[in-house]
Amino acid sequence: MAGTLPDWLGWWSSADYDVARTLLQRGFGALYALAFFGALRQFRPLLGERGLQPVPRFIARTHWRDGPSLFRLRGLRYSDRLLVAVDWCGMLLGASVVVGLPQAGPWWVPALVFLALWWLYLSLVNVGQTFYAFGWETLLCEAGFLVAFLGSDAVGTPLLMIFAVRWLLFRLELGAGLIKWRGDTAWRDLTALNYHHETQPLPGPFSWHAHHLPRWWHRVEVAGSHVTQLLLPWLLLLPQPFPSVAALAFVLTQGWLVLTGNFAWLNWATIVLSLGVVDDGTWAWLGGLLGLPDGGGAPASSSAGAASSAGAAAAPAAPLDFVVVVSAVALLLLALSVRPALNLASRHQRMNASFEPFRLVNAYGAFGSITRRRDEITVEGTLTDNPGPDDWVEYEFRGKPGPVGRRPPQVAPYHLRLDWLMWFLPLGHSARWFTVFLRRLLEADPETLRLLRRDPFDGRPPRAVRAVLHRYRYTTPEERRRTGDWWVRERLQLAVDPVRLPAA
Repeated sequence: MAGTLPDWLGWWSSADYDVARTLLQRGFGALYALAFFGALRQFRPLLGERGLQPVPRFIARTHWRDGPSLFRLRGLRYSDRLLVAVDWCGMLLGASVVVGLPQAGPWWVPALVFLALWWLYLSLVNVGQTFYAFGWETLLCEAGFLVAFLGSDAVGTPLLMIFAVRWLLFRLELGAGLIKWRGDTAWRDLTALNYHHETQPLPGPFSWHAHHLPRWWHRVEVAGSHVTQLLLPWLLLLPQPFPSVAALAFVLTQGWLVLTGNFAWLNWATIVLSLGVVDDGTWAWLGGLLGLPDGGGAPASSSAGAASSAGAAAAPAAPLDFVVVVSAVALLLLALSVRPALNLASRHQRMNASFEPFRLVNAYGAFGSITRRRDEITVEGTLTDNPGPDDWVEYEFRGKPGPVGRRPPQVAPYHLRLDWLMWFLPLGHSARWFTVFLRRLLEADPETLRLLRRDPFDGRPPRAVRAVLHRYRYTTPEERRRTGDWWVRERLQLAVDPVRLPAA
């Protein structure tokens, strides 16, 4: 279609969110590139043709309606070679957005790039089974679809999509707050963070320090979490500057979570979404407050965007075809929002749930219950046919606790999928994949071993492997000064008796 908007639809696009659009597009371009890079390194040993949960078997027993995916298309059945091509394509497309190439073209160029990113990543998620069954996967899918319709530098930012971003951020924050309040009593009596920094799936390098902060501070943290997640999201439904105030508060709280744990790209995606609802007037005010030249300092997507951050420029005229497409997408998202909205109001709120297979409007939440003790499965192997107690050597994982003297590493926003799933084993979750994992260790499978930090046998196949259940706790400050250790662990029992490969 040709033509531009009539005057009475002048509100439809805005020059007040050019900085927001830039941050949303480039931020999620970077997160998509990182997610595909992680898939390139981890998908094959976890889910490939010889993976712990092979995709071909999963596809054979499920249907398209269970999870649309590129790998279900006739003539494009899953193969590890196709997986590598998808990952490289995703990384290159994401990188192109980070440097701003699609944004320099017509509005439909970034739309096609982000729709390709959404479809390729959805294709991974919908066959990823246990290893892709987390809220940050659906968040990346939903956000990528929204960002696809923000337009390019040649058009003004469509307000309908900014409202859609606000709605996503509202569900993300309020959903997390409600699932906590309705869940574990530790959130209501303000004691949750007495445990959380120690028992979270993958502690970070500052988690030990956060755990040893005074108990009164932990109570302040929990109270602050309730204010941020239960009250501030409602400001997103009001006119500016209220959404910007709420968004900047979200950025601060998410930054604290980045410092004290490893939650894949969940916190970083929330930060990008939060920055994506801050208007250019607020950026100009912040720049002036910090004494930056021209009251700016934030990136702008074009010369028009730079001017608009000072409130001086009008939005470029929106082509009629852009208006029609974005308006249709907004109506679709509105219709799909009914069930997620009802879920927020339900006493039986679902956490991290999708209500349709394309994951366009989802439910979110995190840590509705808090683990009070940290039990860990460690994996050991031996080169001895008849091993004694001292003949077993421990495999080291990249992120999860293992040797007590190793400081928890910073890995997020990169996501260690095997390490994360290991956290669930002591909690009683069914894990047939773990049996396959032990077999791959017995085979000294190179791709599986590359998922680990250290193979104690340097590629040689062990004679037997076993799993041991330990209880971990942080050292006290006095124990840390005396021993240099970050953890104290106590052996509880064998979780899996020694297993060997069948005799040839």
